[in-house]
Amino acid sequence: MGFKRDTVFERVIIDLKKRSTIGIIFYMIVVLIILFTDSYYGRHPEFSRRFLFFVMAICVFRFFHLPFARQTQQKIGKINNRIFLLSVALTGLIWGIGFAAFMIQAGEVNAKLLMVICTAGLSAGGVVAFIPDLRLSIAFSFFMLAPAMVSMIAHHTNMPLVFALFLFFIYLCFMATRGNREYWDALENEYLLEEKSKDLEKMSRVDGLTGLYNRRYFDEAFLLEWNRCIRHQTPLSIIICDIDHFKRINDQYGHLAGDEYLKAIASLLKTVFRRTTDITARYGGEEFVILMVEESCENAIQLSETMRELTQAFCMEYEGQAILATISMGIATCIPRQSEKKEVLISKADKALYQSKANGRNQVTNSDD
Repeated sequence: MGFKRDTVFERVIIDLKKRSTIGIIFYMIVVLIILFTDSYYGRHPEFSRRFLFFVMAICVFRFFHLPFARQTQQKIGKINNRIFLLSVALTGLIWGIGFAAFMIQAGEVNAKLLMVICTAGLSAGGVVAFIPDLRLSIAFSFFMLAPAMVSMIAHHTNMPLVFALFLFFIYLCFMATRGNREYWDALENEYLLEEKSKDLEKMSRVDGLTGLYNRRYFDEAFLLEWNRCIRHQTPLSIIICDIDHFKRINDQYGHLAGDEYLKAIASLLKTVFRRTTDITARYGGEEFVILMVEESCENAIQLSETMRELTQAFCMEYEGQAILATISMGIATCIPRQSEKKEVLISKADKALYQSKANGRNQVTNSDD
């Protein structure tokens, strides 16, 4: 399975939200520092109130939208994600317009210098925070810086600073592109590592030849289901089956033919015992075991008879030769008790299987019979 960016989109959105949360607080603090340093607010009260209102409004909106989005993500996740992205872009635009208004004011050298320093810092911080989404990262820095550059060019004000801001924007774009590439490379490596771990975990549970669960996984599942059935007092059935005279197949047709026959029988087992709760495993050699939870003994016997009949009727063509065989099965069912050991149920099913073989094979025997 190849790595696809859309498969981890939600993960990226979560990263963006985490990265941007702290920035919301900084905007609120920085705007207060700028407006109330050197008595700027007193000299420009009307502009300061408007700028302060819009910055605080978008920050408060983003702050409260985060918990709301978490609670409603399953219902309106896509809408919440779009709102988040738009609110980030709007934050940059609001600040950028305010920055532009600062830079065309007469005088106010100290306020302008402070605004330039803070805007550069917020732009750089925003680019880093939004690196997972390259378009958002570049758009944010553009909205932060472009209005001021356009406004200063239109008013023929401080052209060296305009040139410096333009170079700074180009630098931020370069850093955003490089950081975005590194972020996605790291995310891809993490994704592939997780997929590899899943594959290894699956391999540790599955028999390599038949594709059924292996003995190790069956033992783990049996213990879990045994304890669960004790708690809920529900029935648990074990079916052990063995291919009759399997050694003859290996001796007469070869071990490769024997392997193919094992795989064919495994496919039949999957067809018969197909409930999601049924656990079918290769128990060893030509022996298979089925674990059935919350199933009556009568149904376990019926399914076992179906499996026996299908096996008897099955003919496998191998290199021009027809291979026929039968299967013997033993069943044991109980409602587990705390005082019992799970091995008792296995032992009963095994004895029932032995009885099927002793009675001529190609039979299904219930331990209670």
